[in-house]
Amino acid sequence: MTEISARAPVNWSAPSSESRRRRRHAADRRLQAYGLIAISIAIGLLAILVMSLIVTGHSAFVQTELTLRLDISADRVKREDPASGDYRAIIADALAAHFLEIDNPRDRRALARIATNNAQFMVRDAVVADPSVIGGTLTLPVPVSDPYDQLNKGYIDPDLPEEQRRLSDLEIGWFNALADKGLIAAPFNWGLFVNADSRFPELAGLSGAIVGSFYALLVCFLISFPVGIAAAVYLEEFAPRSRASDVLEVNINNLAAVPSIVFGLLGLAVFLNFFGLPRSAPLVGGMVLSLMTLPTIIIVTRAALKAVPPSLREAALGMGASKHQMIAHHVLPLALPGILTGTIIGLAQALGESAPLLLIGMNAFVTSAPGGVLDASTALSTQIFIWADSPERGFVSRTSAGILVLLGFLIVMNLIAIILRRRFERKW
Repeated sequence: MTEISARAPVNWSAPSSESRRRRRHAADRRLQAYGLIAISIAIGLLAILVMSLIVTGHSAFVQTELTLRLDISADRVKREDPASGDYRAIIADALAAHFLEIDNPRDRRALARIATNNAQFMVRDAVVADPSVIGGTLTLPVPVSDPYDQLNKGYIDPDLPEEQRRLSDLEIGWFNALADKGLIAAPFNWGLFVNADSRFPELAGLSGAIVGSFYALLVCFLISFPVGIAAAVYLEEFAPRSRASDVLEVNINNLAAVPSIVFGLLGLAVFLNFFGLPRSAPLVGGMVLSLMTLPTIIIVTRAALKAVPPSLREAALGMGASKHQMIAHHVLPLALPGILTGTIIGLAQALGESAPLLLIGMNAFVTSAPGGVLDASTALSTQIFIWADSPERGFVSRTSAGILVLLGFLIVMNLIAIILRRRFERKW
């Protein structure tokens, strides 16, 4: 029998071994450096995006207001019908009282335009709510119109030539005189959250879009969550392994990669044209978003079911449980953290979608929040799209502010997913 010669021992202290070791360590350090550089670039780009949104949109979170002392005389507002008073003239007189030298009707009309065009309705609502002010005075803060709001926020440079800015020297002088009297303030703009959309930037808000997004996501959740879990359980636990199930699995995976605009076209053709459902309704928007979210929920649920150890299934069946009991009492509770996490992430993705909602008409001009899933509405993403397409300067900051609000909702939804995962996670 031939004797196998032993391999010569490696001399780790030899110069060649030391050189190879240094090259390996250098390669490790380069790999770590590449990873740190990639992470730094990603964080830097994200920081640039967020900072640009903050710089552009922070001014939308405050609103310039003008405090008016209004003479609610009984000859202009009747006690028996306070809603029909001449409130436009009341506002014009309140402003003219600070500039007694103005006697030109054209200048008086220009002076009245300092207040927002809807100021008359705000005063009307205040008087209707408290008729006791009729015959006396009412002090009320009202938003200024967009040009003066931009002036107060520094977006209009008074040093520019008069023909290059929206306000004349005389109009800027009026505004500065009111500011010197302490009548101009810039409090937090709660109207951004409680007002619906408006043609006037100083009054436009996200209330209708937030409520519309809530209804659409509610419909999406009620459809996609049970249907997605049921489909995933059947495919993972009951469906026989065959060519048909393989084709179905491939198609589900492909649907998760289909562009969202395709689902919008499907919703337009099926839900609106064929079934005749109302256009711009959150019900249709939620149904379209559920079509887009379903593949994601099915894939995530199947992955969560696969993560449950087979020994738990075998133990449950060995103790006499039926397959239904094994799935309902043992497998699904253990897979629940992954299922909830995937569902919330899918809903967060649906919240940011605009293309499918634009195709079904959820970009209409709606001046009030929807009262139900069948009322016309917009969504946060489509409201941002509408504002981005508006020519007024005030909508530029509101567009960035809307994006920040949308990002805030997405962050909250992802935090909820993390909390739920940790809350329901079980170790075995």
